[in-house]
Amino acid sequence: MKKPFSPVRPPQLNSFLRWTLPVVLVLLFLVILFWLPWQARQLENNERQEQLIADTLWVEQTIRFQLRHDEESLRTLGADLGAARLDRDGLRARMRQLLKNGSALRRVSWLDADGHVLVSSDAGPAREPFTSASSRAAAERARKIHTPQYSQPEAGDGEPAMLMDYHLPLYRAGVYSGSLVATYRVAKLLDDMVPWWFAQDNQISLLDRDDKVLARRAAAGPGHGVYTHKRALDLPGATVVLFTDSVKGEPRLLPNLLVGSVIALSLGLLGSLLALWRHIARRLAAESALRQQMTFRTAMENSLVTGLRARDLEGRVTYVNPAFCQIVGYPPEELVGKLPPMPYWAPEAMVDYQQRFAGVLAGTITPQFETLFQRADGTRVPVLIFEAPLVDKDGTQTGWMGSILDISDRKRIEELNRQQHEKLQTSARMATMGELASMLAHELNQPLAAISSYTTGALNLIARATDSGAAVDTAILKPALEQASAQARRAGQIIRSVHEFVKKREPERQDVAIAALVEGIGALIELQARKCYVTVETGIPADLPLVRADPVMIEQVLLNLTRNAIEAMQDIAPERRVMRLRARFDPLGQCVTVAVSDQGHGIPQDVAERLFSPFFSTKAEGMGMGLNICRTAIEFHGGTLNHSANPRGGTIFEFPLPAVP
Repeated sequence: MKKPFSPVRPPQLNSFLRWTLPVVLVLLFLVILFWLPWQARQLENNERQEQLIADTLWVEQTIRFQLRHDEESLRTLGADLGAARLDRDGLRARMRQLLKNGSALRRVSWLDADGHVLVSSDAGPAREPFTSASSRAAAERARKIHTPQYSQPEAGDGEPAMLMDYHLPLYRAGVYSGSLVATYRVAKLLDDMVPWWFAQDNQISLLDRDDKVLARRAAAGPGHGVYTHKRALDLPGATVVLFTDSVKGEPRLLPNLLVGSVIALSLGLLGSLLALWRHIARRLAAESALRQQMTFRTAMENSLVTGLRARDLEGRVTYVNPAFCQIVGYPPEELVGKLPPMPYWAPEAMVDYQQRFAGVLAGTITPQFETLFQRADGTRVPVLIFEAPLVDKDGTQTGWMGSILDISDRKRIEELNRQQHEKLQTSARMATMGELASMLAHELNQPLAAISSYTTGALNLIARATDSGAAVDTAILKPALEQASAQARRAGQIIRSVHEFVKKREPERQDVAIAALVEGIGALIELQARKCYVTVETGIPADLPLVRADPVMIEQVLLNLTRNAIEAMQDIAPERRVMRLRARFDPLGQCVTVAVSDQGHGIPQDVAERLFSPFFSTKAEGMGMGLNICRTAIEFHGGTLNHSANPRGGTIFEFPLPAVP
């Protein structure tokens, strides 16, 4: 039986395949081995070339910036010349000041319309330096096109260095009147404006349109021509090119560059993996701690009854807590990210809100203030706000953090206290009237008795005339009736004073005159004064401004102070019983100061310390609330009740009231 036929590869083919694959792999490795350094070299070449281009552009911009600065200074100088604001000495001083900007600017000159030098920054007489053809051509070109022009740099007469002129034409009423010319040393442009670090690595040259060298700076020797770049300075009227040639050669390759790179990369990769593992572990721990802190802070903020609100420097709300949302009645999504005006601003307090918002934009804010919020249902909520700067981890302020307290309960308590105080004032007034009752009865007896006498006499006169059948004598009857009417008005005035004094009503500030207040309670003061044989002296200037005050409160204060002053002089000689009621205007404080003084025995030191304490009195029948009520009433008007010793003996009580502008 024959075996099936199977093809057999020749031994040459097997040998070829056995050696070809390793050779291909070795060749591929060698290609990669040589390609990687070559690629690295190309990358370094490109990087150096790009760096050279960037540095050249920076130097070009530096030169152009300095030239534009000089151009702007010359334009300003030309404007002052056109307005005739400079004389020759002032002009020369300004020119020399320009030269201090740098050594590249050699000279500044003012030429007339014919090209003659009128004033120059050079010392000594003016001379004609602008004889080069390029400078004359630039001057003519600037005059024709009404635009400043640079001349093509060339050597000046008697100077080996290249010079370049800048011509600024001047016009007066549209007519050419001359020009300002600034002359530059081209070489100094490189010396002044090319930084030392750039000159240490490059040869810098200024070339004309034909690549002729105008100036060169080679601090580190000539360039190698490997890395070069040209950049035109773009000067109007002149062609000047900045050419840089690096002194660095092509990068050299190390024999073990690839091996070293592989080892370094391997070690770096291992180190990076270890560092990444540690970083991930730390980050996970930090995230866990942060999550725990956030949970704790959220729980704490949700449990607060104090509202928290954060705003950025533009006034935009960036955060609110549930307590704040409960105070204003709006959910967080309607507040966060919103700029003023806010939905919880009450219309009646809008001006106050706008002023505080302007303070936020200006970077200043009131640390503590009270205001009014409006809930979503329209309810007004009085709040107390504390503001503090909000800073980030770098210490930079990013906004403001505010704590908001709902003070509705406190306001209700203050209102109850105010009502109790009003009741106490009313009780004090009634107590005062109880003390005045006997004097009031005595005072009313006099006008009532006089009225009875005058009316009885008038009736008798009428009866006699009726019995006799004669006419009534009106000449006799009229004076009696007039006297009776006057006594009735007097009694009515006393009754009205008492009625107005004891009448209860809400506090109401009005623009009133001090003289009118004193006149309103004058009858009551006179009643007390006559009882104790005290003389009342009143000194109120006629031109005294009005005050903004509650009339009843101030009358209560005046009546209490005058009564205390009268009672303080009961035990002294009658000739010294003088009470003075004075008022004066204080322009510095824009207020009217009222003073009540007596000539009694004064106030001892131990009594003065407790003088305004509630329920403290030196009188056996006193309640000890009179001066306390007076002080509260004056504080309601923004002032302070003070007392001091009277130089004539006794005590002076005085208080300020705000004057009406």
